[in-house]
Amino acid sequence: MCGRFTLTAEISELQKVFPWVEFPKEMSPRYNIAPSQPVAVISNHNPKRVDFFVWGLIPNWAKDAQIGNRLINARAETLAQKPAFRGPYRYRRCLILADGFYEWQKEGKVKRPFLIRLKLAKPFAMAGLWDSWQSADGSEIYSCTIITCEANDLVKPIHERMPVILPSSAYQLWLTMSEMNLRQLEVLLQPYPASEMEAFAVSSLVNNPHQDRVECIQPI
Repeated sequence: MCGRFTLTAEISELQKVFPWVEFPKEMSPRYNIAPSQPVAVISNHNPKRVDFFVWGLIPNWAKDAQIGNRLINARAETLAQKPAFRGPYRYRRCLILADGFYEWQKEGKVKRPFLIRLKLAKPFAMAGLWDSWQSADGSEIYSCTIITCEANDLVKPIHERMPVILPSSAYQLWLTMSEMNLRQLEVLLQPYPASEMEAFAVSSLVNNPHQDRVECIQPI
């Protein structure tokens, strides 16, 4: 499961990783992004700019938007079978921008938070799915979910799963608008190489989603 993440990089750094994308003039650093909040995405619907979608997928057929609270993650192994994900997997994919994510390691009855990121804190893209939902009053909500896979050797001692972090070479394939051969997509849904990542314990401040400050990402 991926339940919190960060996006603290300056636009100039993000632009180096996603050079074809138009970024908003201002993006505040986020140290503790939580479900139900807006997250920065590049969708295959509009791949040349950054949009902000609600984290927690609301399928277009849902009767109640609250279902999104239960759909913050989508398991890579069952995307093609789950009703909420199989349509988006074929047609509505996105990159969810981040530069770190949190996982909690169980130590007896205590859960200890860790920040996991690429070495040198380089920004990256998590594989995501998106959908649009229309409420009874006609308003439209764009939402997304993070795809997860089995953890690599770095993350495994902390948590059994991790978000799918896509290599930059896969960005354009993931953002293809047309229906893809699912075999081409399946090969992308793998754990990111552990040798290119780092992890360290952080403050329990991150346990509170209202705490969104730099102290959340500092090693302890």
